[in-house]
Formats: sequence, C-alpha cells, structure tokens
Amino acid sequence: MTSIGDYHCNEVKRSWCPGCGDFGIEAALKSALSKSNIEPKRVMTVGGIGCSGLLPYWTKTNSFVGLHGRALPAAIGMSIADPDSQVVVMAGDGDAYGIGVGHLVHAFRRNQKLVYMVANNGVYALTKGQVSPTAELNAKGSSTPFGINMPPIDPISLALISGGTFVARGFAGDIPHLAEIIERAIAHEGFSFIDILQPCVSYHKNMCDSSYAASMIKLEASNHDAGDLNAALTQARGENGNRKVGIFYCKENNNRKVSDAHMYAGCRSSEDILGLIRPMRVTG
Repeated sequence: MTSIGDYHCNEVKRSWCPGCGDFGIEAALKSALSKSNIEPKRVMTVGGIGCSGLLPYWTKTNSFVGLHGRALPAAIGMSIADPDSQVVVMAGDGDAYGIGVGHLVHAFRRNQKLVYMVANNGVYALTKGQVSPTAELNAKGSSTPFGINMPPIDPISLALISGGTFVARGFAGDIPHLAEIIERAIAHEGFSFIDILQPCVSYHKNMCDSSYAASMIKLEASNHDAGDLNAALTQARGENGNRKVGIFYCKENNNRKVSDAHMYAGCRSSEDILGLIRPMRVTG
C-alpha cells in the first residue's frame, strides 16, 4: 500500500509563492495516487510551461516537462507506449486553453487513457500577470491595463461538446474534494479532464478571498446526474456555471476508446526505425 510520502520529492526547492493554489493541487494529486495505490514507478507526471508546470519537479515519479502548449501530445504518446502506466498531465490555463487548445480538442476525440489537470486562474502568472483565455470580460492585466474586451473560454462546455468522456472541475482550496475527483479520474478508462480553479496570490487576489471559496457550488448537492450529457451542459451553461465544482459528465464503457491493438498496428521495431533514419543523416 502506498502512502502520500512515497510521492514527495524535496530535492528541488519549491518556487511557488506562499499561499499559491498549486500547493493544494499537489496535495490532492498525491492523496489520490496514494488512495489508488499506484506505485510511484508506475506514474508519469508531465508538465507544461508556467507555474503549474513545475509540479513534476516536486513529485517523486517518472517526470517530463514539455514545451508551452505541447505537454498533452507528448503525454498521449507516453500512454500509448506504456498503457500500464498512469500518465498525469499538469498544465496551466494559458498552456491548455491558449496555445495548446488545438491539442486538447483532438485529445477528447482520441480518448487515450490519462488524466489532464488544468490550473485555471485567468492569468499568465509566471510572466507577471497577463490575462489568459479564461480571464473574465474587462479583466485588467499587465498587458491589458484598460481591460480585455473578449469573453472568456468556457472549458467545461468546450470539453462536453468536443466529446469528453470524463469532464470535471475542482477547487484547489478544497483539497479533499479535489482529491476525490482526481481519484475518480484515475479510475476512468479514457481521457479524464479536470479544470481546477486555482487561486493566484500574486496576480488574481480576488480568488484568494474567503468569499470566493464560499461561492463554490458542489454538483453533488443538486443531485446532478453525471451520466446525462444534456444535464451536464445545462449545469455548465447555467447561472454561476463557472463556480460549479464536481463531476459534470462521466461516460464509462464508451465505444469511442481507441483500442490498443489499433494504436500498435503500425508500430515497427526500433531497428526498423533506425534503418529509416540512418539514410537521412547529414554527413560533413
């Protein structure tokens, strides 16, 4: 049986600001992995660029940090190559919903088994507070001092209409609830998407007020049917849809899952691949 401590890595000093919501996400993830009893050597933690993308450095698992917006395709490849491993991706809202949104839409279509967590706070915090694709209308940032004149992306609705089979939202300030969602995501046989409202103490202080935490609405309290796609869309698009947390939609035993046999059908041996590459080498 694994414990939370099995996933701790203190060899690299943390650079998150004191009070950063990423600490809550880290704690929830390690709790979920422990409860799922997955050995660290069987976990691949993948990060993008941004504050949230630093999570692999502080998680004692196999780790990979990709380019901005490109963590997801790398993670899908890892899951295809080693289907027995548990792949977990940690991205930011700019990483996932900006430069990487094209990869996200097609990941829903492919439905490869992995967990994709997105820290959502409406800002590019690592580069000093520019507004991200989820920033609210008229939100001000370092690059938009007069406010942004575009409405925010709705990640949950995007996931649902793109064919997501596990669509959820959590709040980094409620670690036990978020850990439950991640645990369910790990157990899901397909692509699991979790949008995580993550307070930024440096550039989005409104998310750090106690009133913000109190505004969260748990879907479980309304007896929401997570197996009903239309009900999920109604919850996402309804009043205060951006403050609702829990599992919006979960479709198990779906027939959209790409079979391992299909994915491996075109694979060649490593020697075959080297044989194709060698003639392409540039000689001096």
